[in-house]
Amino acid sequence: MKFWIDNHGCAKNQVDGEEISTRLENAGHSWVDSAAEAELVIVNTCGFIESAKRESVDAIMSLKAAYPEKKILVAGCLSQRYSAELALDMAEADGIAGNTDFSAIVATAEATVAGKRPVAVSDAESASTADYDEPVYRRERFFDFAGTAHVKITEGCSNRCSFCAIPLIRGSLRSRKVEDIVEECRGLVARGIHELVLVGQDLGSFGKDRYGRQALPKLLAALSALPAEPVFRVRILYIHPDNFPLEILDIMARDSRLIPYFDIPFQHAAKMLLRAMNRRGDEESYLGLIAAIRERLPDCMVRSTFLVGFPGETEEDFATLRDFQDRAGLDWLGTFAYSREEGTPSYSMKGRVAKKTAEARRRAIEEAQVGITARRLARFIGSSVDVVIEEKIEGEELCIGRAWMQTPDVDGLTVVRGTHAPGSLVRCTIVALNGVDFEAVPTRAVGLAGTGGDSGSIGE
Repeated sequence: MKFWIDNHGCAKNQVDGEEISTRLENAGHSWVDSAAEAELVIVNTCGFIESAKRESVDAIMSLKAAYPEKKILVAGCLSQRYSAELALDMAEADGIAGNTDFSAIVATAEATVAGKRPVAVSDAESASTADYDEPVYRRERFFDFAGTAHVKITEGCSNRCSFCAIPLIRGSLRSRKVEDIVEECRGLVARGIHELVLVGQDLGSFGKDRYGRQALPKLLAALSALPAEPVFRVRILYIHPDNFPLEILDIMARDSRLIPYFDIPFQHAAKMLLRAMNRRGDEESYLGLIAAIRERLPDCMVRSTFLVGFPGETEEDFATLRDFQDRAGLDWLGTFAYSREEGTPSYSMKGRVAKKTAEARRRAIEEAQVGITARRLARFIGSSVDVVIEEKIEGEELCIGRAWMQTPDVDGLTVVRGTHAPGSLVRCTIVALNGVDFEAVPTRAVGLAGTGGDSGSIGE
């Protein structure tokens, strides 16, 4: 069987797609580079908010229309959340697979190609921490840029923010063992990976279920104990602001490989609105957290997301959020309008905000952030950084890469002069800022190119 995967959504979904692909290839099936070449097209969907659901549905419909003879296996968050509806109402779905347990993905894919229209979805809420007790699953195909790999350290979330559908889709918090994560990271570095991106719904909660306490400090200390060669760096995404373990700051200060980049989804700053979201913070406590991070790690980067248009949000609440934005001086910021998701506590809340109003507030936040980000990024001009090269620019003596202050797919890029191998690590001097992108001049190579790459396999 020849198959191709169309990935949608977040980095955690991408890791799921990598496991699906690896399991199929290990079973003797063949990856191809396009839907046109495939017998089976797997659409790895996102189902977090309405816009993501629409994108996933549009992808399914478009692929089936373009390739009516292909079998379409709908996988991922949309399948996990709406398996019954998809089975009943979407004829374009020739098979449906959830994201709680991939042990059946090979049989499901084979049944789909055979025309049996399987539905293989297990209950996310029944999943337990013991599910992560099995040995490390070695991924052979990666959908990251060359030199980078995401490592999922938790699944699910127990924070129960009132607007969030993640617990409905992925269940409660389930943490992997520290030693298993370290072993996976050791193997990835040995195979040419320069940047390890640790992901989960809330890394601040990592370990609470398994160890009875926050274990992110323990994990970072263990990763810091890995040998200095081969060269690598560790990025951590995402930490709920109410669960931020301040202990990690000292650990990161002692090891520059643990890069001081923090993605902290504050979502809002108005106290009563945060309580309605089932969050404990407020403007002053969140400003205090940012100040504590910057005091210990002055060169750090802080990224966040804001949610506007939540039920009950008033003009005064929005003014509080704008004040927080100005005072916080966040390096990077993403904003999204509230999406009313069935099954979440906020779905039936009163005081719904008009979409037009929410969109206007979102645009106002984004416009205000342009100057803030520009001022924050300007401080790096003249500095020396290591850049992971991602790709060459066709027809030019230029490459695109990322420095430590830039997360894959969400932040700006670094344009590096000269020709360098994708996956290599190059020491550069930042010479200019163009919008949100850096321009850099190489000074020397730091690490050899890895064998990984976009939609590529990683070998020994």
